Amino acid sequence: MGRKKYLKVAFVGGPMYDYPYSKIPEFERETGYKVEIGAKLVHPELNEHISSLYSQGRGDYDLITTHSKYAPSQEKWLTPLDDDINEEELSSFIPATLELMRINGRLMQLPRNIDVKLVYYRKDLFDDPKEKEAFQNKYGYPLEPPHTWEKLKDIANFFTRPPDLYGFVFPGRYSGLFGHFFELLTMAEGVLLDDNLKPQFVNEAGEWALGLLRNLYYEDKVCPKEVPEWHYDEVAQCFRDGKAAMTTDWPGSFATYKDPGLSKVGDKFAVAIYPIGPSGKRCVYAGGFSYAIPNSCHDRGGALALMRFLLSEKMQYEEAKRGAISVKKLAQQKIREEAIPGSLEEKRLKMLEETVANFILIPPKLAKYPAIEDALWINLQKGYKGECSVKEALNQAAEKINQILS
Repeated sequence: MGRKKYLKVAFVGGPMYDYPYSKIPEFERETGYKVEIGAKLVHPELNEHISSLYSQGRGDYDLITTHSKYAPSQEKWLTPLDDDINEEELSSFIPATLELMRINGRLMQLPRNIDVKLVYYRKDLFDDPKEKEAFQNKYGYPLEPPHTWEKLKDIANFFTRPPDLYGFVFPGRYSGLFGHFFELLTMAEGVLLDDNLKPQFVNEAGEWALGLLRNLYYEDKVCPKEVPEWHYDEVAQCFRDGKAAMTTDWPGSFATYKDPGLSKVGDKFAVAIYPIGPSGKRCVYAGGFSYAIPNSCHDRGGALALMRFLLSEKMQYEEAKRGAISVKKLAQQKIREEAIPGSLEEKRLKMLEETVANFILIPPKLAKYPAIEDALWINLQKGYKGECSVKEALNQAAEKINQILS
């Protein structure tokens, strides 16, 4: 009797990411493999799960979800794909996405998506004549999607009417908080780490970036009080429930905003490109989820087959229909061709492509990146919550990062 065809996998979970996993039974029928999803976790929990297992030598997965910014910290547990994926197969991917997948020149993962954010806003509120008149009278300029972060702050204050409506909501912890600070810092001409890997954010740029988040949450209270406990999914739910006038989000959430079964604002929202910072620059934190084969894989052929199934043109097209930016050229082209001229979908695609082409901000590729991110967000949270001053929070974060990198 032949060996049973079996694969064990660990994937990122959540409304933005679950669709392809529902199609795994098709893969099982086509190939005879049995696939066990050993873990399906939100991203921070998945990272902790992988790190805990593999650092103790207990990892037993054949295929895992990783991410362009976290893969360098997992490199010692991953296997290169250069000998498995030929040039013809690579040519089906958008080239920029493949560059995110390389670590020290080696292809350690294949991209699932590329993520950049847009501003999501309540079009019904912004277009209301009474709201427009009241805003113009109060601030002296028209109510429209914010071109700058200072205008976003004005609009957020204007629409904050607790407990039913808040002006703006952002992720208050984990990578979501790190990403907002990283963007704002860079848009103020700040630098996260210099060429010698020294923190360079304890300065005017860092104070403006964290000060803006503190102003929004602690001083002006334009956000729900629960924000420090929220990551991406909870923030998206707040907007879908009609309780926020503005937020920022990734492409993969788009379908959940439109779905009348999930969203109260399905026909009431629109999207806008990111605001600019005080330097006049627009920067958008970017990266991408990916699939990788760990060194615990017992069936490389099966793992590669499942990876190809999950990254097929058909699957990429289906994910793109739900809002994701496809990493496959043909799938993205098909989505673009199907968009109705003048529709929200067409406008959204153009904004996303403009952002990818001109404004993406990539975090440093370091093995110790997860520890750096944790040190930063934990101390940033203290600062925006008012538990310490902005300067103290920045200094504490810099001191901790220096310890990590020394």
